[in-house]
Amino acid sequence: MSLGPAGASLNPEQAENFEDMEKQFAVKAVQHMTTYWSILEKMKGSKLRLTKMDDEILEHLHKEFPDFDPKETIDENKMKSKEGKERWRNFMMAYEKKVEDYNFGTMLRTNPKFEYGEKETIFAMRMQFYAIEIARNRAGLNDWVHEQAHRDEEKTKT
Repeated sequence: MSLGPAGASLNPEQAENFEDMEKQFAVKAVQHMTTYWSILEKMKGSKLRLTKMDDEILEHLHKEFPDFDPKETIDENKMKSKEGKERWRNFMMAYEKKVEDYNFGTMLRTNPKFEYGEKETIFAMRMQFYAIEIARNRAGLNDWVHEQAHRDEEKTKT
């Protein structure tokens, strides 16, 4: 499969839908999702740091999205509306040279009360994931994952 001449950049607006690329993306997104869930099972989210810049990211989230409530279900339509996309694009661009894969696609739970599932998961950019999950972790909203994993672990021992 050729994407064009060597050294040429790929214009996503003109790119065809490459099946292999989609599969690779899906594998990476699922790996990220399962790794994060596994970490939450091993450690309380309130004790977890996702990046070296968690404090800066959280402060920036509060500044740019003052009405964001980490307890609430994310409104995907609002997030992906023209205005929502513009606000998030501006937020994410601040991390272009600071966070690796800042704009890579990943899976995000719409509500911290639920596990990843078909109806509870949306596609988001990595910086959206970081900002939202850092806010959830700081609020202790993901601690239940660790507690549930260890409660289930205790049940299997007895």
